[in-house]
Amino acid sequence: MNVPAALKRISDTIWELPVSYKEGMLVPARIVASEKLVKEMDAGVFEQVSNVATLPGIQRYAYCMPDGHWGYGFPIGGVAAMDPRSGVISPGGIGFDINCGMRLVLTSLTAEQVQPKLHQLVDRLFARIPTGVGCHGFIKMKGDDFRSVVQQGSRWCLKNGFANQQDLEMTEEGGCFPGADATHISDKAVERGYNQLGTLGSGNHYCEIQVVQPQNIMDPELAGSFGLTTVPNQVVIMFHCGSRGFGHQVATDYLKLFLSVMERKYGIKIVDRELACAPFHSPEGQAYFSAMKCAVNMAFANRQVILHRIREVFSDVFHASPDDLGLRMVYDVAHNTAKLEKHLVNGSSKELLVHRKGSTRAFGPGLPGLPECYQKTGQPVIIGGSMETGSYLLAGMATGADAWYTTAHGSGRTMSRHEAKKKFRGDKLQREMEQRGIYVRTDSFGGLAEEAGAAYKNIDEVVEATELAGLSKRVARLVPIGNIKG
Repeated sequence: MNVPAALKRISDTIWELPVSYKEGMLVPARIVASEKLVKEMDAGVFEQVSNVATLPGIQRYAYCMPDGHWGYGFPIGGVAAMDPRSGVISPGGIGFDINCGMRLVLTSLTAEQVQPKLHQLVDRLFARIPTGVGCHGFIKMKGDDFRSVVQQGSRWCLKNGFANQQDLEMTEEGGCFPGADATHISDKAVERGYNQLGTLGSGNHYCEIQVVQPQNIMDPELAGSFGLTTVPNQVVIMFHCGSRGFGHQVATDYLKLFLSVMERKYGIKIVDRELACAPFHSPEGQAYFSAMKCAVNMAFANRQVILHRIREVFSDVFHASPDDLGLRMVYDVAHNTAKLEKHLVNGSSKELLVHRKGSTRAFGPGLPGLPECYQKTGQPVIIGGSMETGSYLLAGMATGADAWYTTAHGSGRTMSRHEAKKKFRGDKLQREMEQRGIYVRTDSFGGLAEEAGAAYKNIDEVVEATELAGLSKRVARLVPIGNIKG
């Protein structure tokens, strides 16, 4: 057990390290978790979340969500809101895979209709959606075309026939963070990204065919509002990917820049160089914010093109149009971003720069920025579990204000990738999963071993903790039957 003696229990799901825990902390650090989950967290979580609490301009608390584990700079699951007038922006609080996010898509098909064609569907998805390290997409473009993509996001997809208007409406920020300026991205970043549109990549990225079993619907009214109760054993598609090598290069470029100016030019001293930062309103801070938005928009476009391919595959296999098959989006949510948002601080509305690293925006009912159809329900929240266990659809709650309307983003690793590869064999895991009714195609058996269910926390425990903490309410549990992975 790695829990520091200074950690105080505030409630059943809130744990706090006081400002006295570490020199330089400006606010307390809070962890959202059950007692079991907090005891299982690695020591890096407590070290990193308390480091975050030392950053200039941080407001209220540094947070870590229940899926938290050690990351780069911030823990995975880390959340921090900065006063943009006095605070900083830090790539370590956003991540290398900028806007690594989730998309959930409905169908009107049932498990009984899909099962006879499951192998055909998964095989065709695997053929149409490139997976693995360094994979290239089917859209051929040049650097200047790609610069247009990263400034427009999903709007570029709409103009070029890869999206419909409803897709954009069901995507966070309409699929485009405004203010993305391609003059702030390097040629190397463009070189790494221009041929990767419509690709999953590797690691924990996947595209999964899932079933909504009637007994796994926790809130029938919300499920109906999200489109989940039209048929019993309804089939849905969930996928997870981000900005690929492009986002990684953006983060790398600006970490290097921030390290060169942070102390020399701005007099900022930090406890961990992985938290390299710059004043938000400095030229360097604004340039990174713009470049980060470019990576966010690339990821939105990437997921949109993947959805286009999914629609093609299902149409081909079932000989019907996407509309006839009910292939429409529930929502697309981003992880790994920083956004200017208005929140209540001491009773007054205040604009804050909210860093979410491996965590999900979870706006409650009535908040601006939600589609009209979700104003009464709150934002759909998509939390992926492991490929062996299942995932969840949840809804943002009105009680999430303290944590800046943020919740978990996945189940969270308990085992390093290296350790998982030593413990599991990918080919054996693939056979075992098929025996349990989950057909998987992968670009790498080593990569499959890294994603074994036992390498992750219990997704049921994670989402229960988010609900008990008032961050996101469980709507339905989604069970995997088919999966493609890098």
